Amino acid sequence: MADVHDRQTRSRNMAAIRGADTKPELFIRRGLHARGFRFRLHNRKLPGRPDLVLPRYQAVILINGCFWHGHECPLFKWPKTREEFWRNKIGGNVERDKRNQAALKVSGWRVGIVWECALKGKRRLQPAYVLDRLREWLEGDAADCMIEGQDQETTDTLA
Repeated sequence: MADVHDRQTRSRNMAAIRGADTKPELFIRRGLHARGFRFRLHNRKLPGRPDLVLPRYQAVILINGCFWHGHECPLFKWPKTREEFWRNKIGGNVERDKRNQAALKVSGWRVGIVWECALKGKRRLQPAYVLDRLREWLEGDAADCMIEGQDQETTDTLA
């Protein structure tokens, strides 16, 4: 199936997609701040420039879009056009995510991941629940935290 937009329009649409300050990220930031957590944003010195860095808790939080990070959920669908390009692009993002998370863990950081599907779509979780799970993880001693949309095998996990 051909793209519904001409090349210029598609380019403009793709260029407008934000890498920082997304709606899910702003929601998590506001919610954690209201619960008394203080953090730094997008620290360039850390692998992958994590969305939130909480040095007091030796933790970072990544807020991942399901499409761009290849999450196996209903919000992710492979594009029908330029399939090879998208498989390379998204596959590269997934591999880079794995390397960055491993480097963060080796450096002593705890890594929390909030997937877009936990905050958006039919399988979204209650907003307060997501923030409470993050609070519980930050104040606990679990190494990792993953929060994804409900009705999946691993709705949210603490390791």
